[in-house]
Amino acid sequence: MNIETIQIIIVVFVFCILILGLRSYRKAAHQKWKTPSEPFPKEWKSFLEQEVLFYDSLNEEEQRRFEYKVQEFLLNCRITGVKTDVELSDKLLVASSAIIPIFGFDSWKYTNIREVLLYPRMFNENFEFEGDSERRILGMVGNQSMEGIMILSKEALRLGFKNESDKQNTAIHEFVHLIDKSDGQIDGLPKLLMERQYAIPWIDSMNKEIDRIYAGKSDVNPYGATNKAEFFSVISEYFFERPKLLEEKHPELYALLEKIFNQKMADRKLVKNRPVIGRNDPCVCDSGEKFKHCCGNVHYAKRK
Repeated sequence: MNIETIQIIIVVFVFCILILGLRSYRKAAHQKWKTPSEPFPKEWKSFLEQEVLFYDSLNEEEQRRFEYKVQEFLLNCRITGVKTDVELSDKLLVASSAIIPIFGFDSWKYTNIREVLLYPRMFNENFEFEGDSERRILGMVGNQSMEGIMILSKEALRLGFKNESDKQNTAIHEFVHLIDKSDGQIDGLPKLLMERQYAIPWIDSMNKEIDRIYAGKSDVNPYGATNKAEFFSVISEYFFERPKLLEEKHPELYALLEKIFNQKMADRKLVKNRPVIGRNDPCVCDSGEKFKHCCGNVHYAKRK
């Protein structure tokens, strides 16, 4: 057996080992994915009903599916506070932000994120949120050494669900970036969600609206004109926050977003229509306890 033959055998052997190792890694990674086994807590359900209009607009079967996805997300992604406390309400808002844009896809899993870092306020490009440095960043999806990590301002996270008329939700914006990134690039073209025949119309519609933003003739957040990736996230916020207004003012964009996210958002009733619950009223979960001693404990603020 000559040297060349031996070298070929070694190369083939190493290649086989690598393939087997990759298969084992993929199998192990799949096995590590956790799925819910416990019932959805009643106090979590109460919080979602009170604070997440998207959830409150769903029928019973859809709510059960949303609850499962929220539990699944929280089992597979850590929520960590950086110099700030993380309350249960914050975790549920982060999870809801993740689930809202992918709710139309039953099998979707966020395999490209392992942790969300909550900062107490806005931060700068050096991840600083204290001192005299200029801080304008509300959220970001990490890359390179920060791969698999998202950073969110806790103030922005909460405001996104409190203000229902500004067409903005920072956490949804960042999770749309993460969805966009799932095909390898953050470029405003979510190939895993978008059927091929819609790609060119989508690009054309984006370019037209970006031109309108530059001309001062658009009601879309000007930050959307930064690039196509930012436009996709900005217009997605609009789609999930004010779908009827988007359909009225931008019917072409709305129709394409319906196809991309597989959701008819304009059909959803995203308005507050709940009775005011007093602290001493019976809890909405039928526990027999007063609201302040039961589900009311998980609220960081009450809606009025």
